[in-house]
Amino acid sequence: MVTAKKTDIRALDLPQLQQHLVAMQEPAFRAKQIYQWLWEKSATSFEEMSNLSKDLRKVLDETFAINAVQVNNSQFSNDHTIKNTFRLADGNIVEGVLIPLEDRMTACVSSQVGCSLTCKFCATGYMDRKRNLNADEIYDQVVLIDKQAKQNYNNPLTNIVYMGMGEPLLNYANVLKSIERITAPDGLNMSYKRITVSTAGIAKMIKKLGDDGAKFNLALSLHAADDKKRNEIMPINEANSLKALAEALKYYFAKTKNPVTYEYIVFNHFNDEISDAMDLAKFCKHIPCKVNLIEYNPISFADFTNAEGDKIDAFSNYLKSQGINTNIRRSRGKDIDAACGQLAVKEEANA
Repeated sequence: MVTAKKTDIRALDLPQLQQHLVAMQEPAFRAKQIYQWLWEKSATSFEEMSNLSKDLRKVLDETFAINAVQVNNSQFSNDHTIKNTFRLADGNIVEGVLIPLEDRMTACVSSQVGCSLTCKFCATGYMDRKRNLNADEIYDQVVLIDKQAKQNYNNPLTNIVYMGMGEPLLNYANVLKSIERITAPDGLNMSYKRITVSTAGIAKMIKKLGDDGAKFNLALSLHAADDKKRNEIMPINEANSLKALAEALKYYFAKTKNPVTYEYIVFNHFNDEISDAMDLAKFCKHIPCKVNLIEYNPISFADFTNAEGDKIDAFSNYLKSQGINTNIRRSRGKDIDAACGQLAVKEEANA
């Protein structure tokens, strides 16, 4: 006898859930109660839903699944960063990081299992992309990291960055649905302005964000403002040149009026000269923006190393001299597997 597969209850919107409840001869208002448990209270089992009868909870458990994400492993850095691997209901592993600073608590979350973009400096780029994450699986990462922030530092999350494993704009619908649930009054009720989605640069999807009136922040992982260099480290650039990205960003800004952040890892003897800073400054003229210069967290798969401190400072000073808002983001979790994908690759190899 084949057992019927349970329906993923968090894949249903409220009207769909209402239809299911009516078909089960339950009043439609029960759906709103269940929806509240799922998205406001982040329930991971039907047994928690205490304002429902035991009989209804039993029927729900027999009919639906809550595919809750669980913390698989956590590493604690001396700088208080917490790096997690999360186990999905199907056994796959993704990563999420809590980055605590004096003025904020930031969750870095994944959008895919693995990645298809093969960026040469990124540990995730050396993994195959197995699948996209569902919206609830992204949401669960936020809930679990928020719990860690409260338990370890007595503060809730203030910011979320989609900068973990995967390319968010290649999982467009689920990423946007997760943000809708995270920001909704009947969800986690966080502000759009506290959320940043980072892309390696997919021009047509950046334009789609403009068409869809995205309210969250957009970051572009640039890392080189020269097509030849960017092609070398980010093969996605061959189909999404800097010219194409500039056009897409102009379109996006015209539609949303949201400035963009450029993420730029400064690699030793690759993109750390003043001539590279000049190229970046020219690219920054297209739309209002700011630049985050990022220290590199080396990985065993790649030959890249972090630029010297004086080179990064000189690079930053040049950009500032051109009127560009520039920050240096120091590397976090140097004493643990904190580079994106690093811990997941290790655990996959040992599985």
